[in-house]
Amino acid sequence: MARHLILGAGLVGGTLARQLSARGDQVTLGTRSGTTVPGATPVKLDASNPADVTRAARGADTIFVCTNPPYTNWAADWPPIFDAVIKSARDSGAGLVLMGNLYAYGPPDGPMTEHSQLATTEKKGLVRKAGWEKVLAAHERGEIRAVEVRASDYFGPGAAGMSTHLGGGFFQPLLASKTARVVGDPALEHSWSFLPDIAATLTAAADHPGEWGRAWHVPSASVPRSEIARQVNERWGVKGRVAPIPQWSLKALGTVIPIMREISASSYQFTMPFVIDSEETRKMLGVKATSWDQALEVTVDSYRKPSASHSVR
Repeated sequence: MARHLILGAGLVGGTLARQLSARGDQVTLGTRSGTTVPGATPVKLDASNPADVTRAARGADTIFVCTNPPYTNWAADWPPIFDAVIKSARDSGAGLVLMGNLYAYGPPDGPMTEHSQLATTEKKGLVRKAGWEKVLAAHERGEIRAVEVRASDYFGPGAAGMSTHLGGGFFQPLLASKTARVVGDPALEHSWSFLPDIAATLTAAADHPGEWGRAWHVPSASVPRSEIARQVNERWGVKGRVAPIPQWSLKALGTVIPIMREISASSYQFTMPFVIDSEETRKMLGVKATSWDQALEVTVDSYRKPSASHSVR
């Protein structure tokens, strides 16, 4: 039986915990509050405290880093987390699997692959770039085994919040035949990563023995938000619309709402096509994206039939 420590019990960490426990693995879920997920053993810890993480990782085969500090705190919070998980992976011998994103690439000039240059100049991207480079350096010194799984903007049942571009703030207005206000141009192609596919890629990356020291992309669907709105209208019999938030409005909101300032800083992701290539993940790890129709259906249905908790598998 494989044993894992997952840091973070948000939508990604919770989905991963359910998938791993469903296949019979032993899962410890580390959070500040001791969040519980069925099938996982909760433990309270501080992900930036090496002693906490090392203690929880004792006997683990893998440490999955799925925690994600608030956007506004990345510069302060991420460096000590990276330091802590490197030390814990080195001391415990566990493989280290980072849940990553696309910020470090910066504005793309075409589909992004796992080998695209990390060319960002935006501060959140620089934080993630520096963290991955530190992890990779430890791997190359032979101290740890590590990979990073990079997803685009995620979606799925329960996805919500101001920084979730394909969550409740998008689907609920559409289902009420109102206008969903979005960042950037809704007619541009954009990649979306389904939560169960993110978890499946994290698992496959940990299971694959010969490919440490690299990144993997989550197989994702690339669909303009205007097309998603059209599909929702057609399939659920509503008359929703989608319209961009003016750039000046984003900047103005950023002067008074810190998270909007961070969203505005990375709004380039929605002013040009933003697409990832995940062919290597499909060919080498055997992970395929859930069909778009199925992923859209379970996601939209979660907003039509809200419940106290959402389960995605």
